[in-house]
Amino acid sequence: MAADDRSRNAARNKTRNTAQKVKGEFKEAAGAVTGNKRLEAEGRADKTKASLKQAGEKLKDAFRGR
Repeated sequence: MAADDRSRNAARNKTRNTAQKVKGEFKEAAGAVTGNKRLEAEGRADKTKASLKQAGEKLKDAFRGR
């Protein structure tokens, strides 16, 4: 895989992770406002998944030697 492709994929993954984190924040806030504990928990789970994926991307970047 060419360096441009890796860079493009990394950027795409980071964007998806950020979108998932924002979605989680909205879900969590909506759950808190409506009193829906399940929705609030889903939001926290989405944010956690996004954060873990983002950490993995940063780790890959560190080993890629950017």
